[in-house]
Amino acid sequence: MTAFEKLHTGSDPFFALRLLAESAKADATVATALAASYPLRILPSQINIMQKLLPLFFIFALLFSCGAEPSATENTAIQSDTAPAPAPEKALPAEYDANAPDNHLRPNYHFTPPAGWMNDPNGMIYHEGEYHLFYQYYPDGNKWGPMHWGHAVSPDMIKWEHLPIALYPDEKGYIFSGSAVFDWQNSSGLGTADNPPLVAIYTYHDMAGEKAGRDDFQSQAIAFSTDKGRTWTKYDGNPVIPNRGVRDFRDPKVIWDADHSQWVMVLAAQDRVQFFGSPNLTDWTFLSEFGENARNHSGVWECPELFPLTVMETQDDAWVLTVSINPGGANGGSGTFYFPGDWDGKIFSPRREAIFSPTDTVNWIDYGRDNYAGVTFSNAPDGRRTFMGWMSNWNYAQVVPTESWRSAMTIPRDLSLHATDFGTRLRQQPVEELKKMRTKNLPLDFPRIGDGVTNIDLSELGTNGAYEVDLTIDLVDSDATELNLTLSNKNGDVFYRIGYSRARGVTNAFFTDRRQAGPTDFHEKFAPESLTVAPRWSNDGELRIHAYFDRTSAETFFDEGDPVMTDIFFPEEPFTMLTLEVSGSSGEGMPEGWSLVKGDIWGLE
Repeated sequence: MTAFEKLHTGSDPFFALRLLAESAKADATVATALAASYPLRILPSQINIMQKLLPLFFIFALLFSCGAEPSATENTAIQSDTAPAPAPEKALPAEYDANAPDNHLRPNYHFTPPAGWMNDPNGMIYHEGEYHLFYQYYPDGNKWGPMHWGHAVSPDMIKWEHLPIALYPDEKGYIFSGSAVFDWQNSSGLGTADNPPLVAIYTYHDMAGEKAGRDDFQSQAIAFSTDKGRTWTKYDGNPVIPNRGVRDFRDPKVIWDADHSQWVMVLAAQDRVQFFGSPNLTDWTFLSEFGENARNHSGVWECPELFPLTVMETQDDAWVLTVSINPGGANGGSGTFYFPGDWDGKIFSPRREAIFSPTDTVNWIDYGRDNYAGVTFSNAPDGRRTFMGWMSNWNYAQVVPTESWRSAMTIPRDLSLHATDFGTRLRQQPVEELKKMRTKNLPLDFPRIGDGVTNIDLSELGTNGAYEVDLTIDLVDSDATELNLTLSNKNGDVFYRIGYSRARGVTNAFFTDRRQAGPTDFHEKFAPESLTVAPRWSNDGELRIHAYFDRTSAETFFDEGDPVMTDIFFPEEPFTMLTLEVSGSSGEGMPEGWSLVKGDIWGLE
C-alpha cells in the first residue's frame, strides 16, 4: 500500500501526515499531483486533531513542493473525443447529494455511482454470497479523469451497497479496466490454502508515457484481497505483462480454463485481441491472437471476454468471444459484438457459418445506442453467465444533462447460446431476480390491439416512470404493417417509442426513437434523424416485446432475447402513459390490428 492509499484507510493521522511528507520529499512532483487528485478521508474522532495539525501540514506541503515542476493536469481522454477534466485543486469524497437538482434523472433501480463519473464495469465476480461490481470511476468530477476502481456489492445484483474505492491510481498510472477471479487453489501464492485470494487483473495507463508519444504506456497488473474484497494490495512484481509495443494494450479479462488447467487472459491489442496463459496469475505466456482479418474494424477494439457456453439445442460445447468497439457500433458510436467459436487452449477459431441476413453481418449484443464494454460475472453460481454493460456511449457520455453524477449500468442479463435459422446466436434474458421489484400488476386483458390508438394510464402504478412491459402478439392472423409502443408524459408531447415494422427501412425490423424523449441538443449524435434499427432474428409466428423502463432508460428484449435494444433519455417529468398504436391493416380478408396472445405491465421499485 502506498502512502497515498494509506491516507484513505482512516489510520493514525500523525502517521498519515508523516507518510505524505516523506513521499513529497522523495518525489515532489508525484506527491503534488496525487495529493490534488485524492480525497482525504478522516474518521470523525480525528477531526479535532487534524484541525490542530492543519497549519503544520501546509508548512510541510509548501516546503516539500518548492522547486518541483507543476504536474500536468491536461489529460487526454483516449476513449473519447472530449478531454477529461483536470483533477480538482481540493478533491472531496464522492457522496450522494439528496438535494442535487438532477436527482429526478437518476434511475430508480439501475446501478449508478453516488457521485462523480463512471464508465466500464470491471472485476465482476460472485464470491461467498456477494456479487462484486467494480467500475471505472473518477470521484472528483463528472467527466473522465484519473481512473480508479469504484466498488459495490449486492446479494442479488439489484440492491447494491457502495463500498470504499478499491484501487487508486499510483506512480505507475491510472487504473484502467480489467477483471477479477477467485484463486481457489492459491496458485498465485498471494493467499493461503485456508484463505485463497481474490485477484484483480487490470491495466496500468501511464499518462506521462502517452503524452511523451510512446506506444508502451499500457501494461497489465494484478492486486489481491484476502478479506472478501474489502481491501486490496497491489502485487510487488507489477506489471505481470509489460507492454508488447502496442499502443492500445488493455482491458484484461481472465477465466479458468479447466480443460487445459490454466488461467487464460484475453485483452485488447488495438485492432485485435491477444490471448495469454498462466499457471499462477503472475507468470504469463503469449498464446495467440485473433481478429486482424475479422470483420468490423471501424474503431479500436476494447474490453474483450472469452467464455464457454453450451449450445442449448444440440448440447455442443462452444466458446464465445465478445469485443467492444468505439466507434463502429450497430447504430453509431460505441457497441459490443461477439463471435461464436471454439477454443483449444491456445487458439480461438470462430465458427464459419453462412450469413443468413443480407442486412447485418456482425453479431451485435445490443443494437441500441447505450450498452458498451459489458462483461460477465466470474464464478457465478449454477453455471450462470450473467452480463452487465455500461449504459452510455462515448459519443456523448461526458455531456449528458446530469451534473452530480454520470452514467448507469444496464440491468443484469443471463446469456445463452442457440442454434437458430440464422446460425449460432447469443440470447439475453433479464435475470429472474428482477421479478422481486414487481409491484402492482396491470394486465392487458383485451383480445386484440385494434387499428388506431389504445391509451393505458400508468400513473396508478405509482412507480415514477419505472415499469416492466411484457406482451406477445400473433403475426400470422393479421396483415397490419406496424406496431408502436409509446411511453410519454401526461401531455403526450415528450415520448420514447419502440416499434416493429414489416415495411420500414429494413423489412421485418424493430426500431426505437428517442428524438422527442427530452433534451437532445447537448450533442448532435444523441438523437440523429435516423431511427435506431435492429433486424428480427426469428421466424416464429408470435412476437414478444419485453421492456424494462426506468426513469431515464429503456431496455427492450425482442422475441427470446435477440435482438436487444438499450437507450437512455432525459425527460424532465416521469413517463406515465403507454400508447399502443397499430397501422397498415388492409381490411381485405384479415382482421384488423394484432391479436394479443398475452400482455402484462408491472410497476417496479
